Amino acid sequence: MATHPRIFFKISQVISARVNRSYYFLPALQVKDYYSILEIKPGAGGDEIKKAFRRLAHQFHPDKSNGDLYAKARFTQIKEAYEVLSNPVRKEHYLQQRWYAQSAGKRIKHETTTPVNVLKQVLELDRYVSRLDMHRMDHRGLFDYMQNVLSDATVETLNAFNDPDINKDIILISLQCARVLPYQMMLQITGRLQKLKHHEPTAEKIEHFLRHSARVHNWEKKQLWIVIAIVLSICLGIFLVSR
Repeated sequence: MATHPRIFFKISQVISARVNRSYYFLPALQVKDYYSILEIKPGAGGDEIKKAFRRLAHQFHPDKSNGDLYAKARFTQIKEAYEVLSNPVRKEHYLQQRWYAQSAGKRIKHETTTPVNVLKQVLELDRYVSRLDMHRMDHRGLFDYMQNVLSDATVETLNAFNDPDINKDIILISLQCARVLPYQMMLQITGRLQKLKHHEPTAEKIEHFLRHSARVHNWEKKQLWIVIAIVLSICLGIFLVSR
């Protein structure tokens, strides 16, 4: 059942008093099922996690896949799952994220990272962001989510598939989402997008987006000083009149 953005905002405020709210940003959040990826049951211990990783890594290792890109993508996913579940801090964060997704009635996903699947994620994100109140949204949550979607492992996998046309769509839709972020966060997301293989026209659109964002950012900074100057002028005028 869909959650109204305003209702979800109120809920997230309550939750954030107890836990890190960056894990509770989106009702559309795609939570990966790391346990299914490693073919183990939830709650498996460290030894079982390590054993499963070794078995699957041996099976899908790039050296054994004869250049099969899907096998390579599967290996990257297996590696990511192991790195999270074998790290106590990252595992705790993941379990919080997983618990919230389940409590909100969201399905835990087990999908291999491919250009089409990543494109589906950014399309879902774009639809959600378009419905948000820009002045009340959780910018940090959006930033963390986009970093997760465009992780180094994902960028590496997308570049291995070498599909600039799908990358172009991923880039342009992600820029549309990133435009609502604070300037420094937007720059970090754009930096990740620039690592994707793309054609020259796409690179030009990224540069145009950056130039436009820089102009808006500089104007917003000037607006602050203009407001301060106006307030000081009014205060000075009131002081002089009252003398």
